[in-house]
Amino acid sequence: MSDASIAGVEWLADPALQTLLAALSQGGEEARVAGGAVRNALLGEAASDVDIATTTLPDETMRRAREAGFKTVPTGIEHGTVTVVAAGKPYEVTTLRADVDTDGRRATVAFGRDWKADAERRDFTINGLYARADGTVVDLVGGVADLDSRTLRFIGDAEQRITEDYLRILRFFRFFAWYGAGRPDAEGLKACVRLKGGLAQLSAERVWSELRKLLGAPDPSRALLWMRQASVLTSVLPESEKWGIDAIHLLVAAERAHGWSPDAMLRLEAIVPPDAARLRAMAERLRMSNGEASRLDDFATSAPANALMSEREFGKALYRGKPGGVKDRLRLAIAGGNQAAKLQRQLVFATAWERPRFPVGGDDLKALGMTAGPAMGARLKQLEDQWVASSFSLTREQLLAQGRR
Repeated sequence: MSDASIAGVEWLADPALQTLLAALSQGGEEARVAGGAVRNALLGEAASDVDIATTTLPDETMRRAREAGFKTVPTGIEHGTVTVVAAGKPYEVTTLRADVDTDGRRATVAFGRDWKADAERRDFTINGLYARADGTVVDLVGGVADLDSRTLRFIGDAEQRITEDYLRILRFFRFFAWYGAGRPDAEGLKACVRLKGGLAQLSAERVWSELRKLLGAPDPSRALLWMRQASVLTSVLPESEKWGIDAIHLLVAAERAHGWSPDAMLRLEAIVPPDAARLRAMAERLRMSNGEASRLDDFATSAPANALMSEREFGKALYRGKPGGVKDRLRLAIAGGNQAAKLQRQLVFATAWERPRFPVGGDDLKALGMTAGPAMGARLKQLEDQWVASSFSLTREQLLAQGRR
């Protein structure tokens, strides 16, 4: 148990949540807030999601929630999970359960009423916490003490927890990046090393989701170092193997110095080579979104930052290139420290820069007597080149005069 409490946390006092907890706790049943929301509340951090554990079976959960006036969605009912929408907020409500069988990716579960058994099937002690409606924290696995010492520890036997779901190897490093201090738990680290071969069973989407969350931590450098030492990073991100992860520490320091928000994609770019073909293959392998893949491609195909470029030449480079890729290159170069002041001025310019609009089009050349076709396209390209060479200073009238000739 525990003497800890999260009473007074704003989200816990929400009337809709209190009504839902009360509805699920009638007639000898009980519902508690579970997992990350409790952990974050004890750390004084915001909770992105509020999950609930309950002794009621899924059908009864839905019946009680509907009677309380809430909408229900059977999002994962075969695993005991129902989403209840209360006052516009979704709450995942899951019946207490125990694993009957696992294959390293998914589990067959049995519903139960044993809170300790439910806690012990979770991954880490800091995620195995519950809170009653009044804020009293129920700790059955030593999570509060581990939170106090910033220790990330598997619940029970580390190897057993991992073989239940090999994604927990990546989650071990991800949660260490967010909540750990010092060295990772020795038994957990050894188990990750021994069982890293199981990562090959995971879907690309799950792997990239964990990597993205890890890279978004306030400072993921220590976690990445331990992932490298354990050969886990090479297993899931082989592109980083010969490129190095030292740039992450410098980038985090630059983020803090310049007020940049943590950026998982920029941090990824810091530890992989700017090779367009390799990054396209990586984006495809990890099933990245179109936006993420495009950003990597813009980064890889943009020229390295050049602090010696004049503002006029830099403006032309932005017009001809991919501004997003140029800015990513600049940030990484600034973090590297070489001529950072000049590069910072370029970044300010690029951030404020708006792409100028070429003032001549095909209709203008038609009005001059040209016929649509390859020749017109070539002429437009020539005029645009002249306009760019003038640093966008040639007017429409001057360009049309060129067109007449």
